[in-house]
Amino acid sequence: MSDLVFTPAYQLAQMIRQREVSAVEVLDAYINQIVKHNGQLNAICTLDESARDRAKLADQALARGENWGVLHGVPITIKDCLETAGLLTTAGYKPLKDYVPQDNATAVGRLRAAGAIIIGKTNPAKLAGDFQTTNDLFPRANNPWNLNYTPGGSSGGTAAAIAAGFSPLDLGSDIGGSIRQPSHFCGVFGLKPTDRRVSTAGHIPEVPGIPRCIRQMLVVGPIARSIEDLRLCFSLIAGADPRQPEIPPIPLDTPNFQIRLAWIDELDLYPVAQTIKTALQSVAQKLTDTKIVVENWVPKFNFALAWQVYFALSAYISPHQQPFNLDFVRNSSSLMLREATQGNRTLRQRSNVARIGFSAFFNANLKNYFAALTERDRLIAQMDRELEPYDALLCPVAMTPAFTHRATGTAIEIDGKNVPYLMASGAYTIPFSFTGHPVVVIPIGQTEDGLPMGMQIVGQRWCEMKLLAIAQQLHQVINAFQHPLSY
Repeated sequence: MSDLVFTPAYQLAQMIRQREVSAVEVLDAYINQIVKHNGQLNAICTLDESARDRAKLADQALARGENWGVLHGVPITIKDCLETAGLLTTAGYKPLKDYVPQDNATAVGRLRAAGAIIIGKTNPAKLAGDFQTTNDLFPRANNPWNLNYTPGGSSGGTAAAIAAGFSPLDLGSDIGGSIRQPSHFCGVFGLKPTDRRVSTAGHIPEVPGIPRCIRQMLVVGPIARSIEDLRLCFSLIAGADPRQPEIPPIPLDTPNFQIRLAWIDELDLYPVAQTIKTALQSVAQKLTDTKIVVENWVPKFNFALAWQVYFALSAYISPHQQPFNLDFVRNSSSLMLREATQGNRTLRQRSNVARIGFSAFFNANLKNYFAALTERDRLIAQMDRELEPYDALLCPVAMTPAFTHRATGTAIEIDGKNVPYLMASGAYTIPFSFTGHPVVVIPIGQTEDGLPMGMQIVGQRWCEMKLLAIAQQLHQVINAFQHPLSY
């Protein structure tokens, strides 16, 4: 193993600029790591054959005194749901198996403009639609900590690649937990920005050629092995975009705070695995011991209603983000059947995803859609009020650590109780997708079986730089990050 492959992107950029190492040497180190380990992980689904030529050009440019930007010559990877000009982009969807975009997704273009070199694309869940990473085109992605376990989804290949040293930085996406849950499962850092802070232009879904319908909750954000890299990437990709005129030209915030934190290890609605609760309790104690103010959070936010309206909105949108055909109907019906029939009865009734989804689907009209958006506005304001007294909220990422591979929708056992599939992974991520609040995930420890665990740090909307500064300070206290030793 080369130490280069576990060096953060911001340090690699400094080393390349200072000519301590060449861009070609860095790229070759990552390619060797991918060749050695990707056969068992399936984290990388497409390699860019022109990357080495680009790295040579980066070295030649430096020799002439030219600097492409803050990521000059740094190799990165991109989730295969984001369009990359001249490089295969499939979203794991068979009709796109030969799709090579002419343009970059806006966020991808901004990283390329900063000098980054794309090594390749990381394996996604089909059309970014699952909490595991399986699709029509590529082998199932596996967790680098234990190949029998999922790395999560839909950015599972992304998080697995970062954990295994295939790339220092990757661009993922999240509409219900797809950055945060894989970061938690693979033991890395992830940032879900505020809704509409980063352009999602060039993200699939929607399938190319279909009118744009995903206008809420979907975000693009980084996964990395350091908070410094999250901050660097976010500062490059955030901001207004003519391709999505609703993205506001709001400048990045300036951190200014004395840390006062809200904390919760479990909501009564959604019982969390004891191993995660124990880790969160340990975190709270460590922070308290360092004189950081940590207060138990007694939320007045209506989590049950947020869950219901989120899945209603999803049901209104989903049939329009891809062709409405037999494949869509079969996959959706299979998931809903398992959600309705598998898992503890009380939790199934609490989740109620199948009934919510089918009711919204068969009663889809503009009046109901606008009513759901109006309810969302009220709940966003409610969450804003809940978080206003605090600099951040600490809470679980999911009810469970990484789980073994299974058919989508199959219940997950947590401390002897079978939990519905979507609830187990999404109960703690979906509310903040729904309200649009920014979230950083950091590692906080490992289970007895050696699986990573993470924690959500939820911030006030439009305050990512403050949130990242808080996350950095908390990470310095917790200091739980490590990469899988076998890589």
